[in-house]
Amino acid sequence: QEIRIPVTVVEVPKMRILGVRGYRMTPYGKQAAGEVWVDAETLTESFPEIFDRVSNRKNHDADKHFDNLGKQDLCEIRLIVATQPSNVSGSPSKVPEVMEVGLDGGASSDQLAFAKEHLGDEVSFTDAFEEGAMTDIVAVTKGYGWQGVIRRFGGKLQSHKNSKKRRQHGNMGDFGTGYVRKTIRQGGQTGYHQRTEFNKRVLRVANPEEHSITPSGGFLHYGEVNSDYILIKGSVPGPAKRLIRFRDAMRSNEEPQPYEITYVSTRSKQGA
Repeated sequence: QEIRIPVTVVEVPKMRILGVRGYRMTPYGKQAAGEVWVDAETLTESFPEIFDRVSNRKNHDADKHFDNLGKQDLCEIRLIVATQPSNVSGSPSKVPEVMEVGLDGGASSDQLAFAKEHLGDEVSFTDAFEEGAMTDIVAVTKGYGWQGVIRRFGGKLQSHKNSKKRRQHGNMGDFGTGYVRKTIRQGGQTGYHQRTEFNKRVLRVANPEEHSITPSGGFLHYGEVNSDYILIKGSVPGPAKRLIRFRDAMRSNEEPQPYEITYVSTRSKQGA
């Protein structure tokens, strides 16, 4: 029996590995032991905005820094990757986002060899995830500015016979306490917070050349999807053009369960 599931289309263009950073364990926690970057020519040609922010990279000897990392007792190795906004037609940003991505599996020496081999290469979503897998989504939610207690917490309206106001809280605490406790619901900033949603199912990983996904008239407030995309079961935080990060599901031990998708609606969303 076929079922209907609401999905969210997320464009996942390839990212580029710009560097490698190693960490060593100290009595005070993890500490950066060193880092390696791609050559200055690659940075200036592909990412001029990043090159201006990264100092002392003109005479950077990658092999020498890799040797220095290999001599140390490393506990973790992370890749320094950057987004490529020029590959996303719907993104208004021109400056790449630079972030660290962890490596998993094998000894630190094996991870360092892997990082050295792929320094400067592109990585795609399929290098870390597959169809049917569970993932956690980290994003910044939509911002609504300052909102009252009813909108912010979904509180109950006061009676129509209440004095002066209806859209207000009731009791804010006892007389004896000389301050308002932080647990009392009050108005304030609503939205624009970083949030993590756990256990989101990846239903499909595809390319628009194989499976066209852009609806008639394009996606609202976004446009067309021209690079690789995924279908996420349910919703994701944030507006259409904001950055979304994926990671391995921390609270799920489920094996990937691919779905057999028979139809995806591309009906126009204009006026929806």
